[in-house]
Amino acid sequence: MPRVTIKEIARRAGVSKGAVSYALNGRPGVSEATRARVLEVAAELEWRPNSAARMLSGARTRTFGLVLTRKPETLGNEPFFMHFVAGLERVLGPRGHGLLLQVADDLEVEMTTLRTWASERRVDAVVVVDLRVGDPRVPLLEELGMPAVVVGDPSLAGSLPSVGTDDAAAVEEAVRHLVGLGHQRLARVAGSADLGHVQIRDLAFSAAAAAAGASALVLHTDFSAERGGEMTKALLAGDDAPTAVLFDNDLMAVAGLSALTGAGVRVPEEVTLVAWDDSSLCRVTHPTLTAMGYDVVAYGAAVAEHAFEVLEGSAPSPGRVRTPDLRVRGSSGPPPREPVRPSAADLAEQP
Repeated sequence: MPRVTIKEIARRAGVSKGAVSYALNGRPGVSEATRARVLEVAAELEWRPNSAARMLSGARTRTFGLVLTRKPETLGNEPFFMHFVAGLERVLGPRGHGLLLQVADDLEVEMTTLRTWASERRVDAVVVVDLRVGDPRVPLLEELGMPAVVVGDPSLAGSLPSVGTDDAAAVEEAVRHLVGLGHQRLARVAGSADLGHVQIRDLAFSAAAAAAGASALVLHTDFSAERGGEMTKALLAGDDAPTAVLFDNDLMAVAGLSALTGAGVRVPEEVTLVAWDDSSLCRVTHPTLTAMGYDVVAYGAAVAEHAFEVLEGSAPSPGRVRTPDLRVRGSSGPPPREPVRPSAADLAEQP
């Protein structure tokens, strides 16, 4: 079967070959009606791009790339990324673009993948998540000149455009909520200390607690439910156990609630819990979990829109920021009159 050419698509669509090229490569220069007509004809003719010619011409792939450095079993349990990817697809799909998603074992594998994508022109742009402190991916992408949008605080993004959340302001709001209820011994079960957003939360948590005259204890772990439960038990087993705990994601908060309930600690009568990344998990527990949250699907969509702006050369300066809001639910309450002291046996029995 002879290969379908741009010339044939142009003849069927009643437009110029140049208009077909603009439409198929996602470039400006044609109306949305013309673009839709060209894409319709191309689909009818079962046109497929010539990858060799595309590389020589610098034409677009109509694909965005996202590498997630995660253990596959952990990724499958994270509601955040399911919603985030759904948000990306909400924008990519209607514009005829796809998402190339790859899971990497570590940061070195991720950087190798980015280099390969750049050299082979596999994607038009990349979305970068989980920024580290001094993240080596930022200078790499700057050197490669690959269009990219960083998901994170602008202070971590170098010269790259970013879409982030104001984690410091959100932490401060959570601390105000807890102190306003009367809590003075606060703790946080945090993610990995090398992540940029975790460090921002660390600093904001300590500063906000100090300003309110409260104590602040932070334990770092890996965002998993298993470790979240373990860290919660460790907090309650020590002297001067906290009366309020802030978790860095929903999985750890749910696991913490389970550990406390199993040890006979009542929430919120004895301990108040606050989660991050509000999801359906926070609304099906008993009691329901107070959480810092925002529309993650809309967040992913905003990242995709920003990536298109980068490709079209119309992106503004880096620094688009959203602020999570506090959603108060059943796990919030005043501190107990007596210290919380579950027995070591009760804590040890919890899985």
